[in-house]
Amino acid sequence: MRNGRETSLRPTRRLTALAIAGALAFTTPAFAETAPLDTQSAAPAASALERLPSFADLVEKVNPAVVSIRVDEEVTATAPAVPDLPFPPGSPFEKFFRDLQPQGPDGKPRSRHATALGSGFLISADGYIVTNNHVVGDGKDITVIRDDGSEMKAELIGKDSKTDLALVKVESKKPLPYVVFGDSENVRVGDWVLAVGNPFGLGGTVTTGIVSARGRQIGAGPYDDFIQIDASINKGNSGGPTFDVHGNVVGVNTAIFSPTGGSVGIGFAIPSSIAKNVVAQLKDKGKVTRGWLGVTIQQVDDEVASSLSLDKPRGALVAQVGEGSPAEKAGIKTGDVIVGVNGKKMEDVRAVSRTVADLEPESDAKLVVWRDGREKTIGVRIGTFPENPQMAAATEPGAEPEAVTTESLGLALADSPDGVIVKSVDPASDAAEKGIQPGDIVVKVSGRDVKKPADVVAGVEEANKAKKSSVLLLLRSDNQQRFVALTLQKS
Repeated sequence: MRNGRETSLRPTRRLTALAIAGALAFTTPAFAETAPLDTQSAAPAASALERLPSFADLVEKVNPAVVSIRVDEEVTATAPAVPDLPFPPGSPFEKFFRDLQPQGPDGKPRSRHATALGSGFLISADGYIVTNNHVVGDGKDITVIRDDGSEMKAELIGKDSKTDLALVKVESKKPLPYVVFGDSENVRVGDWVLAVGNPFGLGGTVTTGIVSARGRQIGAGPYDDFIQIDASINKGNSGGPTFDVHGNVVGVNTAIFSPTGGSVGIGFAIPSSIAKNVVAQLKDKGKVTRGWLGVTIQQVDDEVASSLSLDKPRGALVAQVGEGSPAEKAGIKTGDVIVGVNGKKMEDVRAVSRTVADLEPESDAKLVVWRDGREKTIGVRIGTFPENPQMAAATEPGAEPEAVTTESLGLALADSPDGVIVKSVDPASDAAEKGIQPGDIVVKVSGRDVKKPADVVAGVEEANKAKKSSVLLLLRSDNQQRFVALTLQKS
């Protein structure tokens, strides 16, 4: 929040009303006895004008394939009921306020009609159209409006909430104009791009700019990898295409970063490298299936890398392995660092998540993990990502045993039926700063299982003897596990 105003990230989706006000001001020109302006000397040289880019030919080529999408849906009121009103029965006031009630006279929730406007683009002559999942939402009445103003009813083929993509289809007796996906992997920061869409209901709007950044994470989902552009996109642009200068679709516009709700030059597009695969699956099966390992992973930072004798922070640290998961069957262990998949180096958690998700379920893959100070290759049969994956649950901590304090970590530990429990945390310690709380269970220290507080003490002493600056703890809380590298306090 800056200057008292909240900056938010929002999808460029809904439009329920559009008001355009204009005013023309007419003034009487003032005349003076002076020489006329020398407009010839002020005009730029012809060679300079020729060097300025014009996108007119490109726009003329792609515009017929870009459409506006209108989605009509019924929304059920969820507001709390208004209490009994102090107006006489049958009075105008009583009727007016009764109509505002979320429940009707029969006690059932009222519903209201809502309209969403977005954008999309044809990808085949037989009428397949790409747009955003949040544009189609749960609406069943989808209308496509072409650049010539003609309207066509559309059928929802499939949608994917994780990437915010959807595919709809229209029927036409003659082939429709369409555009094709380009290769977003070759897009560089500074390249020209064009955004075409339906901002604020103004269909066929074209804006231009450059690629501002790549690989942006905006918290939209587990597979965030957005292209940031400064071509103006606004509400209603969602689902529209981002074109390169050759007329290929390199992105699907999906969100803006704005303190006001309008464009401030920060927009985000789903790369075509992601969209192509998702759209192909939606067209083929009506849904998206993803590869699955069944592990909880976390980022490797400098301290974690040091504690594992890893040369630099890279890959993804396995914090938990699901019971009966493909990872468990393959022999992947908690504490492994996944640094490669099928010969491709993994730089971070996002790379591992996206790469595994893109693998075909029931296919074989080769994972390279860092374990016990060296790399190890493990073959794994990739599973299908379940709708609601569950990790092995931990039981609640037990009774109140006597605590053992480890001063170098700032933790008081005790036995419990579930293992070694954190009883208290020194508020001035590194452990407190990194979010360790009473009730957390210590599962491992430096890769070794912990059965009693003395095991933790022994692990710390071993790290000190090895002259390590930190020790790696595996903790469990809220049925999830995570690694924390704690700096050893020197006495």
